[in-house]
This record gives sequence, C-alpha cells and structure tokens, in this order.
Amino acid sequence: MASLPNPPAAQANETPQWRPLLHYTPRRNWMNDPNGPFFYKGVYHLFYQYNPEAPEWGNMSWGHATSTDMLHWHEHDVALPFSETKDIFSGTVVVDKHNTSGLGTTDNPPLVALYTSVFKKNASNAPDVQAQSLAYSNDEGRTWKSYHKDPVLTLSPPSPHFRDPGVFWYEPGDYWVMATVVANAPKVKLYKSTNLTDWTLLSDFGPVGLVQPGIQWEMPSLFPLPLDGNPTQLKWILMLGVNPWGVSGGSGSIYYVGSFDGTTFRPEGLPPEGAGPAAYDWVDHGADHYAAIVFAGLPAARPVTIGWMSNWDYASQVPTAPWKGQMTLPMTMALRTIDGRPQLCLTPDGHYTALVAAHAALSFDGMRLSSERRLLPEPARGQVMDIDIRMHMHGADRAGIFVRATVDGHVGTKIVYDMKKQTLTVDRSRSGQTGFSPRFSHEHSVSVPAPAGEVSLHVIVDRNSVEVLSRNGSVVMTDLVFPPADAERVMTFSENGMTEFSHMKVTLLDRNQE
Repeated sequence: MASLPNPPAAQANETPQWRPLLHYTPRRNWMNDPNGPFFYKGVYHLFYQYNPEAPEWGNMSWGHATSTDMLHWHEHDVALPFSETKDIFSGTVVVDKHNTSGLGTTDNPPLVALYTSVFKKNASNAPDVQAQSLAYSNDEGRTWKSYHKDPVLTLSPPSPHFRDPGVFWYEPGDYWVMATVVANAPKVKLYKSTNLTDWTLLSDFGPVGLVQPGIQWEMPSLFPLPLDGNPTQLKWILMLGVNPWGVSGGSGSIYYVGSFDGTTFRPEGLPPEGAGPAAYDWVDHGADHYAAIVFAGLPAARPVTIGWMSNWDYASQVPTAPWKGQMTLPMTMALRTIDGRPQLCLTPDGHYTALVAAHAALSFDGMRLSSERRLLPEPARGQVMDIDIRMHMHGADRAGIFVRATVDGHVGTKIVYDMKKQTLTVDRSRSGQTGFSPRFSHEHSVSVPAPAGEVSLHVIVDRNSVEVLSRNGSVVMTDLVFPPADAERVMTFSENGMTEFSHMKVTLLDRNQE
C-alpha cells in the first residue's frame, strides 16, 4: 500500500523512511488543512491546503487527491490555484444534487466549492481581506470554474480573519447552512442560502470558554448525530480548530455537543467559566490532530472525519522531505453516552478495518509480565501495524507497550497506562528525532478511568505516526514520531507488579502490500 503509485526513487536529503503507508501525503511540498472532502459516484475526493511551489507554508492553493477506499490515493493537478490577486484558503465542496445554484443541471448536478479568498494588494478588494468565494465543476471535479461574482460573502466592515466556510444542506428548512469563523474574535457565524450564491446571517456563536489572548477558532463543522444510535435523540456537534491552547499544546480540535434549530446552535454541558483546556471535549488528545472536517455525500448515516496530522507549533520544522504534512486516518463518528454524558467516539473507517482483517494476525493472548519488559518475537517486527490490546493490571503501577522500538529499548514510543493516576499517556521523548523544534512536546496524557484495572487499547502504527484509541473511541491520541529505520519492534512492560495481557493481536500491514 502506498500513498501514491510508484513513487520515484529517493533523492539526497529525502526521507522515504517516514513516508506514511496508511495516511495521505502529497508527493512533495507543503500541505495543511483538509478542505472539501466528499464522496460522489464511488470516489472519495480530498482537497487540502497546498503550496505547489515549496515545502513551506505559502502560495495557498487547493491540492486534490482521489481514492476508492481512503487508503490508496491518487494525486491530481492543483484544483484551485493561487493567483496574483488572491490566495485560496479553506472551505467546503458540496454536491448540489437539486441544482439549487443553477450552475449545472438536475441530470448533471454541479459540484460547488465555497472557499476563503485572501485578497492581495493588487486585487480589486482591500489587501488581506478574507471573504467567501465560489467555484463549481461540471465534470465531477476534474476542472473548476470561478463564479462571476467574487466574493459571494464579505463581512461589513471587511475583515482579515473571516474564513473557513463549512456548508451543508439543512433538510428541515430546505436550505443550505454555512458555518464560518471570525478567527480572532473568536466567533462562529452561521448563514443560510437557498442557492449557494446569496447568503443571509442566521446567528453568531461564541465565545464559549477557552478564550485567551491570541487564541483563534478555525475550520468549523456543524453536523447531527443520534445519541446512542437513537434517531429520536438527535444532537448537533460543532467541531472547531483551536490554536493555540490545544489540550496537548499548540493547535487541537475541540467539539461542542448541543442543539440546532435551523438558526442557532446552543451548546450543553459546558465546563464552568475559567476552566482549563482539559475540562473541554477534544476530538483528539494527542498533539497532531487539527482542522477536523466531515466528508460530504456519504451514503452511510454515520459521518466520516479526517484532519491534518500536525501541529502549528512545529509543522514547518518536521524533518520530512520532499513533503511536509499528512492527513489523519479517516474515522467514523458516533455519539455515545459515556460517564453519564454524550461523547464523540471515533473508530477507523470500514475500509481500514477490512484491510486489517485481510491480513494474518499474530496472537499473544494470556501473556503475563511481572515488573519486567518483554520484547515480542521477530515475526511481530514491522514499521506499519495494527495492535489490539486488553490489559488486566494485577498490582502493577503502570503497564503498556513500546512501538517502533529498537531491540535494546533505547528508542521507542511508549504507550502507558498509570493505574494510580488513572491516565493514559503517549510518551515520544525517545521516539527518534525530537530535537528539530523545542516545541515538539514529549508527553500527552488523558484521564481514562479503569478502577478494576482493565484497559483496552487500539494502536495504529505507521512509519511516522502513532494513533491510540480507547474507551470505545471516546479517547483518541494522535502523535507524529520520527524513528530510525531499525526501530521496528514491539515491547510490552509492567512496572512494580503483575499485568496480564489477556488479549493482544498484532497485524503487520507493511508486508505483501504492492
């Protein structure tokens, strides 16, 4: 499995050892936020913030890739390129199946992209103004045309912080809804339209906690989910990128649960005024998950999300070449009652689950460790793997595994449950290269109650990342790592007591993939 078919041989200073197998990356250059992902006629489309000219932020355009399974991606030419008059920031693509815009036909519905234009000094608009623009495609996303009115939505007075339109069809009202942000306010602004080209204000949302000097809200996504699968208990989720003040430092993805009546989003169960980041609900508790967005047009009732796997604290300094930036694994979302309140739960998309099921697994059920480390045998060696674990801690203070570890254990990413603190931690302090930025944080922890000492973990390991899920997916931790090529082992451990790994299944995913 490869991000792109037949990648060229590595050149000097390139880092193929960190090119992910499961996660999308462009062949070269800078990538950040996902934009406008959608599913149409059996094909998944992914757009993203892209610099077509260099592996650093700038010249913002929309890159484009397609897939039939969200695992094998084909990179296309730039969809929406920057120009002398404007850069292209984040946004949404929708399938206008009823041709409400009049930009296609009912037999051949147009694809409509709403995105943020950042106007430059020589544009007809004031320099640095951000406003919402529109482009459309009549050939299933192969080519795009700019709408004659540009922009279609501007704040009054114009703002340099008005961006990131997230658009969806609101069935009860028979109209489109757009969620945008005034990033530095911070504030979410909701608009409505019957034709995607003319927009009127519905309401504002915010600020609601996490308001500190310099904080920004970005990339809003508003969507419904049934609580515990019950369609009569429909809740609405508002996901936002928060930067800085993420729960693990730098940028992160937060969510609010509440209601939406077609005009106003009302959150519920908010922490008390002045609460810190840990009191809020986060899509991911690791350091490298930002700008989460939902795929449009999926036939299934449960939405799928994808995010940018990086952090604004050090994204420009990660040691990958000739690319910088990658996507998270697509995750299916559900809303479940956990600890007496609704929580967003993520699980890997069914295509990934099928991929794992198609590979032979190694089982280490019933393994007992008493105050020791134990290296899994040679057949469990690899750089890309799926690991399913259930631990029973019988007196141990801490237990877990090292992944992408060397035989001597001097290098590895440590995933540890602390019984006394009731916390799950990903420790990447000895994961490989860590010194490229002083802001590359080392440890990320989250509360995971396990009073009986039983902990279940699902760990997805790629060539330069670790994703850990627990508690039915209500806890997710995503972290980049940059290990040496020989760090291919898995090591279990139990500290100050006995731990039984009652279930442990390791599936290697980097063998026989081509």
